[in-house]
Amino acid sequence: MQELLLNLASTIAALAFVLALAWGLLRAWRRWSSGLGRGAAVDADALRFVRALPVGARERVVLLDHAGERWMLGVTAGGITLLARWPLETQP
Repeated sequence: MQELLLNLASTIAALAFVLALAWGLLRAWRRWSSGLGRGAAVDADALRFVRALPVGARERVVLLDHAGERWMLGVTAGGITLLARWPLETQP
C-alpha cells in the first residue's frame, strides 16, 4: 500500500513538472513571437489589421496599415485586389 502511494505521488509530481515546464515554454514563446517583449519598438514596416467588412458570402473589404499608408483590399475566394491606397495622417 505504501509503495502504491509513493508511485502515485511520484507520478503526480512528474505530471506537475511537465505541465509547469510546458506553461513556461509557451509563455516564453508567446513573448518572443509578439515582438520580443512589451518594451520592443514598433516596426515601421509592420502590417497592422484595421478592419474588415463582409460584402458577400466569401468576399470582404479589408483595411490594413503598412509602411505609413492605409491599404484597402478586396478579398475573395479567388484572390486579393488592391482597391485603394493613401498615406496615413500623422498626428502632431
